[in-house]
Amino acid sequence: MKNLLQASKDLHPQIIEWRRHFHKHAELSFCEFETSDFIEAQLNSFGNVEISRPTKTGVIGKIHGAKPGPTIAFRADIDALPMTEVNDLPYASVNKGAMHSCGHDGHAAILLGLAKMVSERVDALCGTVVCIFQHAEELPPGGAAEMVAAGVMEGIDEIYGLHLSSNYPIGKFGCVNGALTSATDSFDVRVIGKGGHSSLPEQCVDPIVMAAQIILGLQNIAARRISAYETAVLSVCQISGGDAYNIIPGEVMLRGSVRTFSKELRNRIPGMISEISNGIAASMGGSCEVTYTRGYDSVMNDAALTDGARAAISDYFGPDAVLEIQPVMPGEDFSAFTEVGCPGTFIEIGTRNPEKGTDRPHHNPAYLMDEDGLYYGLGFFAGIVEKKMM
Repeated sequence: MKNLLQASKDLHPQIIEWRRHFHKHAELSFCEFETSDFIEAQLNSFGNVEISRPTKTGVIGKIHGAKPGPTIAFRADIDALPMTEVNDLPYASVNKGAMHSCGHDGHAAILLGLAKMVSERVDALCGTVVCIFQHAEELPPGGAAEMVAAGVMEGIDEIYGLHLSSNYPIGKFGCVNGALTSATDSFDVRVIGKGGHSSLPEQCVDPIVMAAQIILGLQNIAARRISAYETAVLSVCQISGGDAYNIIPGEVMLRGSVRTFSKELRNRIPGMISEISNGIAASMGGSCEVTYTRGYDSVMNDAALTDGARAAISDYFGPDAVLEIQPVMPGEDFSAFTEVGCPGTFIEIGTRNPEKGTDRPHHNPAYLMDEDGLYYGLGFFAGIVEKKMM
C-alpha cells in the first residue's frame, strides 16, 4: 500500500472538491448545520469510522486501529465569517453574509482526507485516530470549550491542529514552541454624561469629549504602563453615541480588544482600563461603567510534540519547509483542548502565493486560497499518523 504522503497527493483533487463545497455553502458560528451533516455523510461513506455528534454542529469521527497504541486527535474548525464574498468564483458562497475567508473550509477538507486515508488502513493502524470537526471557532466563547465540556477530550493522549495562512509562503510550515497565539479579550466602556443642547454645553456633561479623552488615555497602557519587554495590543474598535448633530448625548459606548501573551499582564490590564476610564470620566464630571470579558487563552505548543512535528515535516517535505516563526496576535480557541491537560501543538501552513493572488489577508471579502496548501496540510497530519501510529 502507498505511504501516506503519496496517498495525500492522490487524494488532493478530492480534498479540493470538498473544500469548494464547504466554501460554497459557508455557514456562521453555531449554525453549521448543513456543514456538519455533510461531514457526517462523508465519514459514513468511508466505513470504519465511529461517528458522534457531541454538540449541535460539532462532529467526531473515531478510527480504531487493529493494534494497540495511542489515541491521537486532529482538529479542524468548520465555521465561516459574517461577511459577503466579492470573488467571482464558480464556488463562491451562496449564503449572503457568510464567507470562508479564514481557511476553515480547507481545514475541514483536510481532516476529511485524513479520515478517509486512515479508515482505509485500520489493519496497519496502532491506536485510535480521533477527528474533531469543531464548530464556532470565530465566535467566543467558541465551540472548542463546548466540545471539551461534552467530554470529547477524554482518553486522548495528544492533539494536533493547523491553520492555512496567507502570512507564510506556500510550502512552508510555521512552527514555534510555547505561546503561538495571544489571549483574546474584549472590553466595553459605557461613558455616562448629561445630555442637552449643543449650543449650551455648559449645561451638559459631554460624554463624547470624555470618550475621546478615554480613548487617548487607554493608549498609554501599552505606551507607558507596560515594560518594553512585554507584549500587548489594546485597540478601541467601536464607538457609538448621539442621535443628531445638535444634541449632546447622554452617553457613549466604547468597545475594544486586548491581546496579550503573559498571564500576569493579562490579569493586570482590566484594572488599568477601569482606573483610566473612571478617572478621566470623574475629572470631567461624568462617570463610566467598564465591563471586561476574557476570551480565548493563548495556544501553548508542547515542546516535545512541536519538535516531533518539525521532524515529520522535514522527513516529508525537506528541512527547508520548516519555518521558525514568532508568536502571532490573532487568537485561536484550540487552546481549550490543551487546557484540560492534554499536550498539543498547532502549526501554521503557508498558502501565500502572489502569482495566484493568494496573498490577501484573512478576514477579507476578496480572500483567496492557494489550494496546493491543502496537500501540505494533509501531508502534515498524515506524517504524524505515519510516524506515531504505523
